[in-house]
Amino acid sequence: MAVKNILCIGAGYVGGPTMAVIADRCPDIRVEVVDISAERIAQWNSAQLPVFEPGLDDVVRRCRGRNLFFNVTSPASVAAADVVFVCVNTPTKAFGEGAGMAPDLQYWEQSARFLKPHLRDGAILVEKSTVPVRTAEAISRILHEGQGERHFPVLSNPEFLAEGTAIRDLLEPDRVLIGCEDDAPGRAAAQALADVYRRWVPEARILLSSVWSSELSKLAANAFLAQRISSINSISALCEVTRADVTEISRAIGTDSRIGPRFLEAGVGFGGSCFRKDLLNLSYICRQQGLTEVAAYWQSVVDMNDYQMSRFAHTVVARQFNTVAGKRLALFGFAFKPGTNDTRDSPAFYVCKKLLEEHAQVVITDPQALDNAARDLHGLAGDLVFEPDPYAAAAGAHAIVLVTHWAEFRALDYRRIFASMVKPASLFDGRNWLDAAALHALGFNVYPLGKAPLVHE
Repeated sequence: MAVKNILCIGAGYVGGPTMAVIADRCPDIRVEVVDISAERIAQWNSAQLPVFEPGLDDVVRRCRGRNLFFNVTSPASVAAADVVFVCVNTPTKAFGEGAGMAPDLQYWEQSARFLKPHLRDGAILVEKSTVPVRTAEAISRILHEGQGERHFPVLSNPEFLAEGTAIRDLLEPDRVLIGCEDDAPGRAAAQALADVYRRWVPEARILLSSVWSSELSKLAANAFLAQRISSINSISALCEVTRADVTEISRAIGTDSRIGPRFLEAGVGFGGSCFRKDLLNLSYICRQQGLTEVAAYWQSVVDMNDYQMSRFAHTVVARQFNTVAGKRLALFGFAFKPGTNDTRDSPAFYVCKKLLEEHAQVVITDPQALDNAARDLHGLAGDLVFEPDPYAAAAGAHAIVLVTHWAEFRALDYRRIFASMVKPASLFDGRNWLDAAALHALGFNVYPLGKAPLVHE
């Protein structure tokens, strides 16, 4: 089967960039991204894209109007598609059985039921969203019920993107995983999708598996990465009470070829749309299957992350003479990581909430995420200010609380900032991002993570 028309349901952080790169690498394939939100589609068709991702603007600009199109969801778009990627949100359930752990699959099912009457026979449905094991089986049942001889192969093709490097990850992926049913139509569909990726991805990096292994691989990959972060963060707590240096420890263990250096930087905690959600999902699945000890293990990774955020916020209050009431605190960064405007599950939200509960005035500054921060914090009680200029945010502040390690924050004139702050001026570096010794020499009391503080007596 030669793929000529690709449709993507969902114009978010996964669907938009993924389809833009496919359109860029496959100029003979028509790629359409649809969403029920007319506002979001309008943004994709404007000069200000709804997703900030380095390199994305250039790719969209090259392809938009040529073979990449953004439209509101319509039956006609579905009917024309050879392949339909589903990139809808699968948040953690906030209600009913499994609330707080199980994934909410209502948007996936709604998408399948919308697609069903309009799909042409033989159209391929691709799971791109992170879903629980055996979701493809359930979706296939929905699609095929009452369809007679019509057939729609369902593939699992999980995304392994890191926000901030998504375009590079798409252009030079470590692997492209395609899971299919072990029958002739499933294998043929997998090869058709693989042929699309073969336009720019080396054959050795295209992996074929069963659909269930593919679904579980995504959860397992995120769980392993999150576990490394929680592990080094647990060591950072021990470092602070023993006066060891977590950066030195990270370097020492990262040189072990069996471990490697990635995801061993101590910080205030992980965030984003995937890690917490997927860990809770994995733990829930294990619990449902009677694997109580396995469920508890993966739950502990989430618990350690919560502890790290709580510990950091507590340190800020404790080091401000056990009160921040009425004090101006400049929160540097709100995106869950640099290189994105995504604030979903950002540690900054937790830290901000705790500081507001202590009656601090919190002034948030971020190069890309202020609009999303304002939406996330809307309705939260307290003295909250959004300030795009970090110098203005720090002016009159008792402390700077760095949560997101943007490169822009390293380039600031901290001598100027120190001069504008209330003394003693403190800086809490939740990412060990800044030069603590240089800041201390300027007069700051510096509190890094997993290291001894540098304090003026």
